[in-house]
Amino acid sequence: MEDPYKTLGVSKSASQDEIRKAYRKLAKALHPDANPGDKAAEEKFKQVSAAFNLLSDADKRADYDAAARAGFGSQYQPGMGAGMGGAGMGGQRGPFNFRQTRTGGSRGFEDLGDIFSDLFTGASGGAGAAQQPPRSKGEDVRQTLRLDFMQAAQGGKHRVVVPGGRSVDIAVPAGASQGQVLRLRGQGHPSRMGGQPGDVLVEIDVAEHKFFSRDGQDVRLDLPISLKEAALGAKVRVPTIDGMVEVRVPAGASSGGLLRLRGKGFAGSGGKRGDQIIRLMVALPERDEALQEFLQTWSPPSGYNPRKGLQS
Repeated sequence: MEDPYKTLGVSKSASQDEIRKAYRKLAKALHPDANPGDKAAEEKFKQVSAAFNLLSDADKRADYDAAARAGFGSQYQPGMGAGMGGAGMGGQRGPFNFRQTRTGGSRGFEDLGDIFSDLFTGASGGAGAAQQPPRSKGEDVRQTLRLDFMQAAQGGKHRVVVPGGRSVDIAVPAGASQGQVLRLRGQGHPSRMGGQPGDVLVEIDVAEHKFFSRDGQDVRLDLPISLKEAALGAKVRVPTIDGMVEVRVPAGASSGGLLRLRGKGFAGSGGKRGDQIIRLMVALPERDEALQEFLQTWSPPSGYNPRKGLQS
């Protein structure tokens, strides 16, 4: 296989966090949804996903690194070790475990017995008595599905590409969150041992919204209001993830004051929804000579001090 480190553009000593960041950056750029009809990008996306699937698993990464040190990196197959033809055993091929011992260092000459035990797996009793290999599950595949804020809030079906180039629909639940992983069972790599296919693990990546933000199951919104609306109160139209609604701003409202719209947030477990929290923000016009003239003659009521709470 291709060197997974080169595929992701990371060093061989890269941390899991560095590997994850590199994968997410490449997956966003190469995802089929972002490159419709681009077969080269689609193939590169598959290679990037396969590389991340290998390097994100500590055991698989250790197997690959050991195989690469032994000069068999290009022959390495995930879950199988690097395949080597056996001159004996009827010419059968068996998985060879290149992984170093957990105590560190490569195997020495005193470990030749263990090496041959790995190479000719299952030789027991008489000569040529090969043990039937277990029917292990196929490799899982990891990929990223990028959603905008409203798609994550509302849920729905979205198309992803699985191994073999097939496109399948995945059901995204309403209220999907950043980093949530959805599983497509049996859609991963086929098993090389006759077992069940692996799964496709789809990680949700939610784009930021231009004025909404998420806080758990709540949605937050900064709402600009005029000085008149703040002083006298008013009914104003406000966006929510369900559409526009009318909200009453109380008279005498100040910047930073909070209003709550119950049940207008993201869906949570059991279908119960969070709230939308509105923070009022008084916005003054850049130039309003009439307002400036009025304020020149305006005097606050006796005892009024907007910074009273800052005094010790």
